[in-house]
Amino acid sequence: MKTRDRALIVAGTLALAACSSLNPFSGSGKQAALAPIASPVATSEAWRVRVGEAGVFVLQPAIVGDAVFAAGDGNVVRIDGGRVRWKTPVKATVSGGVGSDGSLVAVGTPKGEVIALDADSGQIKWRVQVNAEVLAAPAVSSGVIVVRSADSRLFGLDPADGRQRWVYQRATPPLSLRNSAGVVLESNAILAGFPGGKLAAVSPQNGSLMWEGTVAIPRGATELERMSDITSLPVLGSRATCAVAYQGRIACFDMSNGSTLWTRDLSSSKGLDMDDSQVFVTDEKGAVLALDLGSGASVWKQDQLAGRGTGRPRVINDYVVVGDAEGYVHLLRKDDGRLVGRQRPASSPIVADPQRAGSSIVVQTRDGNVAAVGVQ
Repeated sequence: MKTRDRALIVAGTLALAACSSLNPFSGSGKQAALAPIASPVATSEAWRVRVGEAGVFVLQPAIVGDAVFAAGDGNVVRIDGGRVRWKTPVKATVSGGVGSDGSLVAVGTPKGEVIALDADSGQIKWRVQVNAEVLAAPAVSSGVIVVRSADSRLFGLDPADGRQRWVYQRATPPLSLRNSAGVVLESNAILAGFPGGKLAAVSPQNGSLMWEGTVAIPRGATELERMSDITSLPVLGSRATCAVAYQGRIACFDMSNGSTLWTRDLSSSKGLDMDDSQVFVTDEKGAVLALDLGSGASVWKQDQLAGRGTGRPRVINDYVVVGDAEGYVHLLRKDDGRLVGRQRPASSPIVADPQRAGSSIVVQTRDGNVAAVGVQ
């Protein structure tokens, strides 16, 4: 990355930090009060394991079958059924969360190192440099490991030894938001959102561009006003792939060719999820919305969680689950958005995306607790 571009990214981060109304990642101070829930859905804390603090980073856990892989305080941990199977010090700060396919586990560091471990034993297999800060969890498969750097480059690494196979890089705006969004790796495509509101599908085999879609178009008189970065993971369903941008829009595309199905003005840095009929998204105020997958039309809006630092929504069974800045996990009905359940596995903010694990949701808090919340 050029020194000028790096300085602009840092300057943008500092400028946003100075103005909470523009900073999608800042805390909102005192949280909005929670109203009691009549006849709540039964939830339970299945287990909780402390793995170590995340510090200033967003450390995403990875779920493969019954195994949970997480990181904190320079350690990578495997948890099976609430018991720590192994814990490996990697002698580096983990900044990019955890990716795994069940055979290999990979993490990234602020100094541009990618470290791979054996999923069964926790033994370190290899360490390589990509020469750029890694803030996102690597995406791991048997065919390729995809690492996204803080300057929005994608590196395709060989799972056997970490050898670099290819690099994908596209032009980005002079000012962008620092974020921990990684990529979605499927067998036939890598999906990644970029600064400037672009969604790209990249070939896992050689890193070539398959198609590019416009989620948001930068608007405004200043560089701050024109920021419309995709700062969360896109989602892929059987009918479409969708993404949302900060200060921009939400859009859904035909996965086969990238043609736009629909767009709608909506700002989010938190992210979205979908099922076969609806898209669920958390907006900048913390409200959760459901939109029709076919048209983008509004289905419902739940604004009782606004002002609580609500994170990315995740679908589990008949519910939409979100975490908040006080460590609560909230359950909303998929069909109408009613708040029907609540569990508090920790008092620290849930900043990582909740992860589905069977009939449970696994969350990791900033102070380093990983917990499984069962939903009946």
